[in-house]
Formats: sequence, structure tokens, C-alpha cells
Amino acid sequence: MSQEVARILNALKKKIYSPVYFFYGEEPFFIDELTHWIENNVLDEAERGFNQTVVYGRDVSGREVVDLACSFPMMGNYQVIIVKEAQSTNTLEAPLLAYLKNPLKSTLLVINYKYKKLDKRKALYKTLSKSDKVVLFESARLYDNQIPAWISGRVHTLGFTISPKSVNLLAEYLGTDLGKINNELGKLIINLEPGEKITEDHIEQNIGISKEFNIFEFHKALGKRDMFHAYRILQYFEANPKQNPLQMVSVMLYTFFMKTFIYHQISRESKKSIASKLGISPFFVDDYRVAAKNYSPQQIKKIIAGLRQIDLKSKGLGSSDANSFGPLKELVLQLMS
Repeated sequence: MSQEVARILNALKKKIYSPVYFFYGEEPFFIDELTHWIENNVLDEAERGFNQTVVYGRDVSGREVVDLACSFPMMGNYQVIIVKEAQSTNTLEAPLLAYLKNPLKSTLLVINYKYKKLDKRKALYKTLSKSDKVVLFESARLYDNQIPAWISGRVHTLGFTISPKSVNLLAEYLGTDLGKINNELGKLIINLEPGEKITEDHIEQNIGISKEFNIFEFHKALGKRDMFHAYRILQYFEANPKQNPLQMVSVMLYTFFMKTFIYHQISRESKKSIASKLGISPFFVDDYRVAAKNYSPQQIKKIIAGLRQIDLKSKGLGSSDANSFGPLKELVLQLMS
């Protein structure tokens, strides 16, 4: 959970309400999370029947939204008006700008504006950002290197712990779709006791990512020059291409050897410093230390050149079968010799 999301939720839980909430941006997960909390917690179940209205941008005009916001609550202190998928209407700006001049304190108007950024040059953004009656939140997509920390934080929020290797397994195999990751975490914890640690066994049993035949074990085997095990893992990848697509495997292998190359230059620094510069958990630093002992910078340059060619072939350049693991298997065989 981002600090800004936590700050907004903390204020809501303390019943410190603002007349207008405008959640926008390219990452829908945080927008949905905040909207869901307001929808289910600001009013109790009895009040929601009278004082909560949920509409969708494709079904209403901006004028209709403002008319709803200008009404008063029935038998309660607040009414909640939620506009989901507000990006689907192009009539919101002018009526909302007029409403923002004097919004009702008894209304919580929640605008859920997903997949888009606001133009910061326009009046709507300028007015929203300057008003002390508005909670404006941009939900930005996380970068790849931010996903592991987000997973760890999310697991903690759910009341569990997770091993560093399990975090990285989920991050690499599930990508950057936070909604998808959150759904998979739900599968993982459904049979766990509160506070229990999520392990590779749980991930294998509930999501299907092998704890033995995965990209990190592949890196470790190559780093140790355990070519027999590396080749077995590669054969597993070839037999399960949907979960281990060639492009993902080759790109991640390229990244592994690039970081090993960098390790050679910073090997005398502290583990914490190395982890920071490589963008990895300190838990994985030893894997790069071992790999750097077994591969000189000159050898790594040759490996990286080979991986670049494999990446080009996986994209259909110079190969009749872009999905063939053959070139990667050849490269591994060359490392074995």
C-alpha cells in the first residue's frame, strides 16, 4: 500500500471526510481499493439504502452527477455519491468545476477516473489540486522493481508474512498487474492460519509455479555452473512454455548476467550497497557473488552477446520458429563445455 493511499484511508477511518474525492491514473488497483472502502464503510448498511448512490460514467452526464451531489441526505449526516468509470463521460468537467466552487459538506462525491492521467495544464486539474475541499490522488503504475516491495507490504497488510524468494517468484511470474497479484495472494492465504508465512510450497500448490523449476533456480544453477540441473530446468521451461515463455526466460537471463557483470565492479562494497545498486533483495546477493566467481567479465560479455541473438530470434528475426528453445539450449550446452 502506498503512503498516500494509507494516509487517505487513515483519515477516512477517523471520519475526517472531504466533500470531493477524485481518484485518477493508470493503475486501477488503488483507485478501486479506495473507492471500495468508501462504498462499504462510510455509511452503515441501513444508511446506504437511502443515502448512497453508485452510477457509471457511461450512463450519466456531468450535470446529472452534480445534481445528485447537490441533494441532501435523508435521516443522516452524509450522503455518498460514487461515479465509477468516470473517464467514460466527456461532460463532467464544466459542471464539476462549477460545483467545486461551493461543494456540499454533507456529500462525499467520489470520482473514479481510471486508466487516464489528467491534463495538468487544464482548469479541472488546477482547481482540484488547489482546493482544500478535494482529496486528489493519482494512481500511478508501479515499476517492475517496485513490485516485490509492494507484494511484501500487501502480504503484511493481509496479516501474513512471506519469504524473500517467494516474493520474487510472485513478482517475476505474475508481472505488474496488481489486481492479478492481489487475486493470487487471496488464493494463497485462504487456507493459512493468521500470521503464517507464505512459502514456495504454498505458491506451487495454489498457483502452480514450481519451487524447483523456476527462473531463480535456473539462475542459481547457471551461477554455480551446475549445468546438469540448469539443463533440466530449461527442459522443464520448454515443456511448459505458457508459464515460462522463451522471451521472458531469455530477458531475465540477460538481466542476471548483466547484474553479475556489474557485481564484478562493486564486489568490495557492503551487501546492502550491492543489493541497492543491483536492485535486488540482499537475500540474493550471494547468488551473484557465486556467479561472479565462475564467470569472468570477458565470459559474461560473450554470454550477453549470445543472449541478444536469442532475443532477436525469439522476436522472429532470423528464425523460422520464434518460440524454439533450441538456441538457448545450445548456449547452455556451450557453457557446460
